[in-house]
Amino acid sequence: MKSAISIISNPSRNPSLNQTLTPFLSPKAVAEVRRFHQSLPLYQPTPLLSLPELADKLELRHVFVKDESRRFGLNAFKGLGAAYAMATIIARHIKADESELNYQFLTTPAVRDQIKNLVFITATDGNHGKGVAWASSLFGCRAKVLMPRGTRDCRAEAIRAINHTEVEITDLNYDDAVRLAAQLAEKNGYYLIQDTGFEGYEAIPNAITQGYTTMTGEALEQLSGLGIPKPSHVFLQAGVGSMAGGVLGYLAHYYQQHPPITTIVEPDTVACIYKSVQQGHGHPVAVGGNPETIMAGLNCGEPNPLTWPILRDFAAFYASCPDWVTELGMQTLAHPCGLDPAVVSGESGAVGLGLLVCLCQDQNLTALKQQLQLDRNSSVLLFSTEGNTDPDGYDALVSRPVSI
Repeated sequence: MKSAISIISNPSRNPSLNQTLTPFLSPKAVAEVRRFHQSLPLYQPTPLLSLPELADKLELRHVFVKDESRRFGLNAFKGLGAAYAMATIIARHIKADESELNYQFLTTPAVRDQIKNLVFITATDGNHGKGVAWASSLFGCRAKVLMPRGTRDCRAEAIRAINHTEVEITDLNYDDAVRLAAQLAEKNGYYLIQDTGFEGYEAIPNAITQGYTTMTGEALEQLSGLGIPKPSHVFLQAGVGSMAGGVLGYLAHYYQQHPPITTIVEPDTVACIYKSVQQGHGHPVAVGGNPETIMAGLNCGEPNPLTWPILRDFAAFYASCPDWVTELGMQTLAHPCGLDPAVVSGESGAVGLGLLVCLCQDQNLTALKQQLQLDRNSSVLLFSTEGNTDPDGYDALVSRPVSI
């Protein structure tokens, strides 16, 4: 018997009353981030794919999927945050103005000579570490990557293959691996480049979060080009919540504190944001131990305290989903309806689509579908944040028949 999906609403949500939303995610604040990304080799906007036949099957107006498997050849979106944050660190290291953050300047011989011995360290479930390894190679630096217990060897090898990056699979859970990376950075003079914050460590994770707004800006421009000024609904998967918080914060600013109806989606075994909201006291809570989920990139037990207030104040719903939900999403995208394009979406990229399919097709969830206001007028935006980062596992999952 399949375990159930759980969804809770945000009864205190009233974005128009919140005048203190973090300003670092406004379109004006992140304009330089987009320009920086545009200077990088291989930069191009990733595709926004329309799935009209799936939308019709689900009795919706539109379903759009932003396919981040095409980002910088990395098979995931994380390079956006890692590269921008690393550039800000390099700028501070060489005492350059952040207005000079572009690939051409940061890779001049003079700059490369000043930064060639820098080491960046991070903890990762896979994609972020790959992004850090790629960015450090791009700028002529080095990276060291820690990974939690249970990491698939293929994800570690994908990181090692970039510039012979040093990778260690620890016996720790993700959150403890982050703490170990911070300790090693302080001990050895490395630069910690982590997408979650703690006291005294805010600038770098905020820069990483800003980096993720580039894919949001691209998506809104692509929707506008299709004659859609605003999606009605957005589903955002969350680990620590940096991507979800970055996207939602940008949307809240862009739409003048009236973002689309946004649902934050997590694995049920490690739903730290869901549980934080459920507690009702307004503060983040942690999920300890060594929880297991096939959604490796979302297997994080402690919310990023820097983006938590955005998720708390601006999301409309929070979903806790078993692994079978993301399997359904992967299968649905891999085997599209009719002439819809196929999308290769990995375990951490497809859970939002899986949830959407369940809400629209499972009669036991009809009341929830109505509560989310999903109907024939709905234009839904989802972000497929990774491709087949575990190729063997992906092939095995998508070969199964699609069913709810």
